[in-house]
Amino acid sequence: MRLSRYFMPILKENPKEAEIVSHRLMLRAGMIRQQSQGIYSWLPLGKRVLDKVNAIIRDEQNRAGAIELSMPTLQSAELWQESGRYDAYGKEMLRIKDRQDRPMLYGPTNEEMVTDIFRSSVKSYKDLPLNLYHIQLKFRDEIRPRFGTMRSREFMMKDAYSFDLTREAAEHSYNKMFAAYLRTFDRLGLRAIPMRADTGPIGGKLSHEFIILADTGESEVFCHKDFVDFDIPGEHTDFDSVEGLQAIFDKWTSLYAATSEMHDEAAFNAVPEGDRLSARGIEVGHIFYFGTKYSEPMGAKVQGPDGKEHFVHMGSYGIGPTRLVPAIIEASHDDSGIIWPASVAPFDIVVINMKAGDQACDDTCELIYAALSKAGKDVLYDDTDDRAGTKFATADLIGVPVQIIAGPRAVANGEVEVKDRKTGARETMTIEAAINRFVA
Repeated sequence: MRLSRYFMPILKENPKEAEIVSHRLMLRAGMIRQQSQGIYSWLPLGKRVLDKVNAIIRDEQNRAGAIELSMPTLQSAELWQESGRYDAYGKEMLRIKDRQDRPMLYGPTNEEMVTDIFRSSVKSYKDLPLNLYHIQLKFRDEIRPRFGTMRSREFMMKDAYSFDLTREAAEHSYNKMFAAYLRTFDRLGLRAIPMRADTGPIGGKLSHEFIILADTGESEVFCHKDFVDFDIPGEHTDFDSVEGLQAIFDKWTSLYAATSEMHDEAAFNAVPEGDRLSARGIEVGHIFYFGTKYSEPMGAKVQGPDGKEHFVHMGSYGIGPTRLVPAIIEASHDDSGIIWPASVAPFDIVVINMKAGDQACDDTCELIYAALSKAGKDVLYDDTDDRAGTKFATADLIGVPVQIIAGPRAVANGEVEVKDRKTGARETMTIEAAINRFVA
């Protein structure tokens, strides 16, 4: 992508409305634009990151056996009345009526709808277990939207819903998502700690929030410091192994970890003082087991091996991609801008032409740009006629992991400079060596 032809509206000054680092940097880097209170457009740079986050989420959901579908954003109020949540949910739910005066709502979550899909299609235990997920825009009319897309009214959510014949089987499905979430956040460059949590308006019997530690976190969290060094389940984790997944769950819940709502001061004080960690935290995922809370009132049942009908046991599992993007920034930035983990960076490499219009610089950058693009790298080529300082500031601000800098003096010697955005380390090498480093 040539920067001269790209849409990336950089802001030079810090926006006054941005209270936290991620909101400020996302606005300055031209990733998002506010359309109204708590509602944002994702501009091209931001959408590239969001798409990469979603791709990792999908990969790990699929690996764990979940199956993707797509459900509508507008839902019939009848389903929510059937479950008993329509009146209980509160003013966060946006209620509307269509032209036939039928009550509708802009879905804040999808338990009712997915239960309706299940009950109309699945009748036998032989079709279980089943886990259905989708990634969709949702709306909650927050009383105080803040922090950009960290806490917005319209947001994107990956929500998965599991269906099982028994509680034991449902707990195995829960453990699948537990392990998948640990892997997902690790691939996003985050260390997420599962913490006992309140079940909130969804209800349930077993619930964990996945929390990353950050100074700008919304609430205080408490945990054992050893969580920071726990090993993440590997790529070849067997998601069919009941014992293996239970062992992962047991290990990651063996030490104290709780959000402020579930905090037990006495239990925390029992942790050796040197091992206690209390900090601010950002929720990046939430998983629930809620048994037959929705299947009973909505009649979602299957015939079991005993020939009798049984209400299915359900769980739900949420990750907010539009919340994850600022969370990653909160965890990875410096005074110059964003430092993206390579897995979600909008571009792999930025090629900076220090003197656009100079034939040697132009030819060198074109050569590098073409070679890296052909090798499958996602390359941003800064071919603008901006000053060198502006080019460097832009590259640092948007956080692309690698910068290849071509200036007249270096090019005259057949060389370019390669900068690592995270460490700031710079290395001068031949043009061929620079290409080969990232093509191999």
